[in-house]
Parts: sequence; C-alpha cells; structure tokens
Amino acid sequence: METVELKKKILNLLREDEEFRLAVAGLLGMDTILRELKKLREDFQHFVREQEKRWEEEARRWEENNKRWEENNKRWEEAYKRFEAIEKKLLEHDEKFESINKELRRLSKAVAELQVIVGSMGRRWGRDLEKMVLEIYRHALEERGIEPGKVEKFKYVDREGRYLGKGAVIEVDIYIHDDKVYLLEVKSRTELEDVEWFSRKVKIVEEIIGRKAEKYIIVTVHIDDDALMRAIELGLDVVYGSVIRLE
Repeated sequence: METVELKKKILNLLREDEEFRLAVAGLLGMDTILRELKKLREDFQHFVREQEKRWEEEARRWEENNKRWEENNKRWEEAYKRFEAIEKKLLEHDEKFESINKELRRLSKAVAELQVIVGSMGRRWGRDLEKMVLEIYRHALEERGIEPGKVEKFKYVDREGRYLGKGAVIEVDIYIHDDKVYLLEVKSRTELEDVEWFSRKVKIVEEIIGRKAEKYIIVTVHIDDDALMRAIELGLDVVYGSVIRLE
C-alpha cells in the first residue's frame, strides 16, 4: 500500500511541480530535450507574433495603396469626362466649320458662275471664261478622269469644204490622257441648238483626228430643260449648274 501511495504522490508531483518534473527529467537525461522544446516553442511563438505584425503592416500598406488607387481612378474618371466634354466640343466645332466651309464653297461657286454670266454678257465669249467654267466644275470633271488645266482648244478650218462649207471653222475642247480622247463643249448657257451642233461636231472631229472619243461632255453653267433632255437622248454627258425651265 505504501508503494501505491508513493507512486500516486510521484505522479502528482510530475503533473503539478515543474521543478520536480525537470529534476526527474534531468535524472532521466531528458532535461536538455525539454529545454530545447521549451525554447523551440518560445521561438515559434515569437515567430508567429512577428509574422502577425508583418501581416498587419502589409495589410495596412495594401489598404493605403487601395485608397491611392481609388483616388487615382477617381481622378482618371474625372479627367476622362473632361476629355470627353472637350472632344464633344471639338466635334461640334468641326461640324460647324464643315458647314461653314460647304457654304463658302457654295457661295464661291455661285460667285464664279455669276462672273461667267456677267462676262459672257459684257464681252465676247473667250478662252478665259471657258477656263473659269472648267475650274468651277473641277471636281465633277476629275471624277470623269479629266484634269481641267490640261483641256486644250481644238480648231480646224475646213478650207476645202469637206465637212462643212469652205472656210468653215470647227472648234471643240479636247482632252487626251492615257491614249483616251475626251471631247468637250464649254458654255455659260446651253440651248437645244447647241446640243444638236455639238453632237454633229464631235463626229466630224473624230473623223478629222482619226480617233474615237471616250466621252462627249457638255460643261455649262445653265442648260435649258429641252437641251438637257436632248443631250441625254444623244448619249452626251452633261455637267451643269442649273436647269432653265422653258414655258
């Protein structure tokens, strides 16, 4: 019974008395292991505390960075809105400028047409006015493959009366490019008899030069409605500013 009681006391001391436990461990050669384990536990707890501090610091930095990013994003959004507003204003200005440019081009064309009309009324119809008309309708002519500045005047005197009466003069504007021939009639106003004469005249010119024309084109500021209808019937191309309606 005394042995059993002694064992109980020893076990209680091992559980409750750390000094006694270490003394027993020392006797058993385990004191070094226990000390190392204790130190290892303390080191681990210290490591955990340090890591927690680092994580807290990192979390704080991430929070600060997030705030900065949010502020920067807000600034970028505001800047982008300002850019959009500026871009919208620029587009509005571009549209206004384009509208103004169109109106100026229209007015310039109208003024040029008026100059042609006044010039044809006040003096003999000449080459300068023809060039002016060609320049007015430059865009339409370029679409047809014609460079207005290179249109030349073709003049033929029928001395022998082969095509018309002796001494008759046949005139037409001509443009040659890439082995193609274009025959043109340039006028301030085109009437029905002008269309008929041009249709007859181009056939004579083709025979004279020995070449077939690519196109026959009438370039005119004004054209009578019956003249336009006849030109279409004859397969003539017409570049014009306005159509005059006849009673």
